Amino acid sequence: MPEQVILVNEADEPIGLMEKMEAHRQAKLHRAFSVFAMNDNNEILLQRRALHKYHSGGLWTNTCCSHPRDGESVEAAARRRLMEEMGFTCDVKRIFSFIYKAELDNDLTEHELDHVLIARYNEDPNFNPEEVESFDWRSVDWVAQDMKAHPEKYTEWFKIIYDRFLTYWHNEDHGL
Repeated sequence: MPEQVILVNEADEPIGLMEKMEAHRQAKLHRAFSVFAMNDNNEILLQRRALHKYHSGGLWTNTCCSHPRDGESVEAAARRRLMEEMGFTCDVKRIFSFIYKAELDNDLTEHELDHVLIARYNEDPNFNPEEVESFDWRSVDWVAQDMKAHPEKYTEWFKIIYDRFLTYWHNEDHGL
């Protein structure tokens, strides 16, 4: 059965389900999440998306991102996808949510109410090569500088999320 996403209104109230690719073709607002796993050196675990992914293949992005299933909490979905993509699971904490819209390759559009989560993890992942090409640990400031110098290396959503993440990181008690 094709994967479905949860269509939502701007208040994150579910209004229906739609097949994932169709939602991206029609730019329908749907629920999503993005995880930032941080180690004790305050480095972000980045992933480089597998080259054959249906969009944004080979680009660098946050630790993991996806969509919750119908009836699945954002936190449970984040833990599930961490295991499926990166080969580990850990506690996650929701830090903020926002709506964005970004044009992607293959005539697809991400229009998401994205729940951003943070996690503490200190080991190298055992990533799934069907999902992930490689990984790297980088400091928050290194990522910001590299993204500014080489924006073409990063996914569209990661570039949008990152400014908000930096504000959180520099101004909040991380509570991990």
